[in-house]
Amino acid sequence: MPTLEKIVISDFRNIGFQELVFSPNVNCISGNNGEGKTNLLDAVFYLSMTKSAFASSDRFNFRHGTEEFSIAGTYRMENGLQSRFALRMNSKGEKKVKRDDKPYTKVSDHIGVLPVVMVSPADVSMVSESGEERRRFANVVLSQMDKEYMTSLQQYNRLLLQRNKMLKDMNPDPQLMEVIDMRLAALSVPIYQARKCFADDLRPVVAEYYKNLSGGNESVDIVYESELDKAPLDVLLASSFEKDRILKHTTTGIHRDDFIFTMNGYPIRRFGSQGQQKSFLVSLKFAQYEIMKRKYGFAPLLLLDDVFDKLDMGRISNLLQMVASKDFGQIFITDSNKVRMAGIVDGLTQDRAYFETAGGTFTRL
Repeated sequence: MPTLEKIVISDFRNIGFQELVFSPNVNCISGNNGEGKTNLLDAVFYLSMTKSAFASSDRFNFRHGTEEFSIAGTYRMENGLQSRFALRMNSKGEKKVKRDDKPYTKVSDHIGVLPVVMVSPADVSMVSESGEERRRFANVVLSQMDKEYMTSLQQYNRLLLQRNKMLKDMNPDPQLMEVIDMRLAALSVPIYQARKCFADDLRPVVAEYYKNLSGGNESVDIVYESELDKAPLDVLLASSFEKDRILKHTTTGIHRDDFIFTMNGYPIRRFGSQGQQKSFLVSLKFAQYEIMKRKYGFAPLLLLDDVFDKLDMGRISNLLQMVASKDFGQIFITDSNKVRMAGIVDGLTQDRAYFETAGGTFTRL
């Protein structure tokens, strides 16, 4: 499994320059809020996914007053050999990713090479906000495990932009529109099938983690909703064309899919308490970890940001014990309370490293 041995970060968020060497097992980062703990985890995530786990735009990732940031990591790969990955981004929007000094032909070719799962307080948006956040979650997971999915999704999104642009014209070319619709319909099939399988795979694993974490009697579930359940996309697009033309955007398709999270058959966003929602979200991310581990045959990197703050200590300890007992990989944990974190982690493994941060500077303890 890829293990991050060393990271070098320059001008990313509030981190000016840092070179850090990590434990292959558990790495604990403490410090007050706003000092840079989450930024370090996001740098690790960025090196895997070539984008932030949080910021939708890269302009939020440059350290104040700079026009370029870089992140480089030395990994011990599953074959036992070392590989160095480097990513550089400038304010003009140019992003370059290299493996062992060789640039990737396409940045997206890197996705899935360094599998990663991140659990953070920002996950609450998956319950409280629109389907876009839940689709984003599915896309992040599936793009790492399935190249066809990622390629189909990228092409679908490009064509969708083109279709929406045409709908803003007074008289869109009907023949070109028909070609785009046929292509969108073809691309939607592997995306729809992958999302359906993903929801089916997640359901029992989320339910098991939730039961172990919450100790409650309520049952949780995930329902995948897609307009493709009713008809193929070309049929849906043809029937909604007049509506699309009036509204000047595409009103049907897999870009409107949703994953409904339920508790005892009701939407968790309306009927779940704050504690139940948090327990569900942590269970969801640990289920993602489990499914990715099955797919790859090894554990992905696990990034746990402020997770102790959100849940009962006993339950989190139980959850980590479950992960640690199942051939776990490398874990990064942040917490503002160093003593609390040590109390749990010291019981998990002897091989751990502690770091403290202040103002974007990290010190190994």
